[in-house]
Amino acid sequence: MLIHELAQRLRSISFEKGVLSPSLRKDRLMKLKKVILEKELHITEALKADLGKSTFETYATEIGFILDEIGHILKNIDDWTTPKKVKTPLPLFPGKSTVFPEPFGVVLIISPWNYPFQLCLSPLLGAVASGNKVVIKPSEFAPQTSAIINVILQEVFQQDEVILVEGGVEETQSLLNQKFDYIFFTGSTMVGKIIMKAASENLTPVTLELGGKSPCLIEESANIDIAAKRCVWGKFLNAGQTCVAPDYVLIPRHKQDEFISKMKSHLQSFYGDVKSSKDYPRIINQKHFDRLMSLVIEEKLAIGGEAFRDEKFISPTVMKNVDWSDKVMEDEIFGPILPIIPYDSLQEAIHEINSRPKPLAFYVFSENEKKRQEIIRKIPFGGGCINDTVIHLANPNLPFGGVGTSGIGSYHGKKSFDTFTHYKSVFEQGTLVDIPLRYPPYEGKLSWLKLFIR
Repeated sequence: MLIHELAQRLRSISFEKGVLSPSLRKDRLMKLKKVILEKELHITEALKADLGKSTFETYATEIGFILDEIGHILKNIDDWTTPKKVKTPLPLFPGKSTVFPEPFGVVLIISPWNYPFQLCLSPLLGAVASGNKVVIKPSEFAPQTSAIINVILQEVFQQDEVILVEGGVEETQSLLNQKFDYIFFTGSTMVGKIIMKAASENLTPVTLELGGKSPCLIEESANIDIAAKRCVWGKFLNAGQTCVAPDYVLIPRHKQDEFISKMKSHLQSFYGDVKSSKDYPRIINQKHFDRLMSLVIEEKLAIGGEAFRDEKFISPTVMKNVDWSDKVMEDEIFGPILPIIPYDSLQEAIHEINSRPKPLAFYVFSENEKKRQEIIRKIPFGGGCINDTVIHLANPNLPFGGVGTSGIGSYHGKKSFDTFTHYKSVFEQGTLVDIPLRYPPYEGKLSWLKLFIR
């Protein structure tokens, strides 16, 4: 079927058949969980082929994440889909007020390559739970994962429920030229602007999950060993190709060398000979490899720097004494390169962060409760952690999303359901009693009105 026919076909089917009932939505989600478990090995092999991911990392950040999210939705979907009575003010007596959750209609989900399984299916779960029809466009840069997702979706959903469209820029542009009721995009800020511009042509609402330079601020009182350990884990997970990875570290000048020493120790403990480690992934393709290598400043290398283009391998790389004016600080790194910027005062560090676009994520390491709260209050960001990195994504009760140039809207857990749901407000008035106060003529009624409304 031609792309321009997809949305129109799904919309016409939606009007004719109505939306899936909550019981059928649960059925689809339970079946999806079953098929994912049956094809766990195939999913793992696909992610190994596309990104060199280990079995453990694949389960922790991709498969297990989706299974947990399905479980959370199944536990709560009956409550989420139930119309809710809300209070009615006295002047509207004897009416009743109800909020009905209903799907937007036909949703377009455009997903990225860095977590190609998780970031494709996670928004899909919310869209399906809300009762929408869905068109999915996965990244062409992770073809093996895209293929297995297509197989899974065809086993779980009917053709009038969820459709996957493969292809590159041309197919994406063709989809954006169609009329959808909602667009959900995960990717770069640059492409996010293109998505939003296209959506504006049809006044289509959007969620944009973007990125940016997410800081990690090490405060004076921080446990340097723990900070180094958790930064190493969060930064080099998926070879740094994580939208919420610490993009750079700010640390008191006199603690920089200690922090680097601890990082070296933890890198050795985690990966040993990283080149031969089964737990360290690869760069998605040679184009991204070349971009990343152009950011390395040889004279500022503190750790790593080894790279093999044919194997798309870049070792965990740390640079010290980085300046704000260095090329590596211009855009989101999105790879295994970590710049460290020393600072002389906490206020200086906060000022530098706030003088730049609001980040998707922010991490602060501190043992001083007063300082932690001061820092969190003063710095705007999408979401983050105190004394940890990245792990906030694992809690479905925490909405995930950016602010400013790092994104619009959020999802995960109940927020995923809310994102793909229009809450329709309905006021039902009785007919046995008809209070005349609101009807003209109004002479002599104002004093009565003020008794009720003030």
